[in-house]
Amino acid sequence: MAETEAVTTHDSTVEAWTQALAESKGSPGGGAGTGVMLAIAASLTSMVAGYTEPGEEQRKELADIHARACTLRRTALELADGDAAASEAFGAAFRLEPGPQRDDAIRQASVNAAQASAVLGDHAVKAIEDLGWLAANGNPALIADVVVAFGALRAAVTGARTNVSFDLATLRSAGATLEEIRDGQPVLWATVQQLNSAVERIDELTASVDHRAAPTDTDAVQDAV
Repeated sequence: MAETEAVTTHDSTVEAWTQALAESKGSPGGGAGTGVMLAIAASLTSMVAGYTEPGEEQRKELADIHARACTLRRTALELADGDAAASEAFGAAFRLEPGPQRDDAIRQASVNAAQASAVLGDHAVKAIEDLGWLAANGNPALIADVVVAFGALRAAVTGARTNVSFDLATLRSAGATLEEIRDGQPVLWATVQQLNSAVERIDELTASVDHRAAPTDTDAVQDAV
């Protein structure tokens, strides 16, 4: 593979993509990995939904969950590839010579990267309750897959939160204070807390079913007694 050839989730094997991730290039990087984790969560959601036999009153809701998961898998991979492109712009800004042009480039690249991560995080947050529905109503034989999906979804939400926060903080390299960043980017600033709350919701849902997925776990057995 040529060094200049872009490695995307759509055109690469898992082996090739993870090899590119392992390289010290930053593209793909953690943000792209976050997108792939979201795609894994969506894929598992789709699989569990497909294995679930709904009652008559649940048929439409399950079909909607299945459709959203299929769409999210594709969207997440597109966002992963988009983040890889944003990472390149981010790195290029920091390689410029010190001066106003570099500060402007860092400012723009940081905001763009934060917005990209916020979009990914928003998609992840919207997937939480669908997975929660499957935890309560899905095929019980696949509860372990639901918990694995929660783990992947948690990684996606945590990754998005961390990247938004980090990218905003990077604006300090362009001369802004944290107070100026908060006042100048109120939506992105609030997104960090929203994603924190989403992590707490995922943990709550996971804890409610983990004893079913891992009944031989010592803590789970003690809790069940």
